[in-house]
Amino acid sequence: MEKKITAGITAIGSYAPEKLLSNFDLEKMMDTNDEWIRSRTGIETRHMAADGEFASTIAIRSVEDLVKRFGKKAIEGVDLVILATSSPDALFPATASLVQSHFDLEAGAFDLLIACPGWIYGLSVAQAYVESGLLKKILVIGTEALTKLMDYSDRNISILFGDGAGAAVVEAVEAGYGFKSFILGSDGNGAKHLGIRAAADQFPDGTPIPDGPFMNGREVFKFAVRIMPNATLDVLKKADMSLDDIDLFVPHQANSRIVTAAADKLGIDHEKMILVVNEYGNTSTASIPLALADAYDAGKVKKGDNLVFVSFGAGLSWAAMVLTWSTD
Repeated sequence: MEKKITAGITAIGSYAPEKLLSNFDLEKMMDTNDEWIRSRTGIETRHMAADGEFASTIAIRSVEDLVKRFGKKAIEGVDLVILATSSPDALFPATASLVQSHFDLEAGAFDLLIACPGWIYGLSVAQAYVESGLLKKILVIGTEALTKLMDYSDRNISILFGDGAGAAVVEAVEAGYGFKSFILGSDGNGAKHLGIRAAADQFPDGTPIPDGPFMNGREVFKFAVRIMPNATLDVLKKADMSLDDIDLFVPHQANSRIVTAAADKLGIDHEKMILVVNEYGNTSTASIPLALADAYDAGKVKKGDNLVFVSFGAGLSWAAMVLTWSTD
């Protein structure tokens, strides 16, 4: 009998632009203040792309960081680049193609657009390719330059977002490690609550789409604190595991109130939860890999640890996964 292939993450990297945008900076740009932002979101500052930085260049920096950590061999033989983003350089060509070209990879490349859960969606696609034997090594990136899309006269949404990127290599790992389960979900009935307008001026049901970024904060909050615990329990059940088996809970860093509410609903010890939204803000698809890289650097991720990633976003969409860490 042919030995079953198990896919997992073998290398990670991250990057956040040097330029910072603090709450005090925002006070000068709109009707808000540091206390109001911190009390409602937990965000203190966020990283902001410079004039010459875009989703592609930020993604490239995250892959360079991955190579710095794990060596050039980590990306040798990459078959495919999957790049999740909510702020691509252009609708086409794919931002993934710009990353592929920069590293001279003999690989296919495509962008994946499903808002904040995009990196988890990308990992699920990579798992399917590797475990089916169709491809051997895949680079999965979440990257954002969202501050370039914000209207800084609107405090309801622009205070939330920052820029950054995270990258991971997915390939075969030892038996007993790697991906255990995925949950992917979407409910288009909530599309009107969160998004950024592109070509259409209304949804299929006739609801107008506002110009620029839009968010119904109350509805998104209600959705998030319900779906994050539910998706976490569902993905653990699918993996035949329980919350007691989990060493680290890595949620989408959207808002500290949402994250802690979800963790408390699950009864997760805050010591097992990674929370870095205070530094980065909401970086959409880059949120979880940035948090994971920070946890790895802090020695909070060890070989054999069981990790849960869970995210939600526009769509309305959600995703969760369980992973047994395979890298020293």
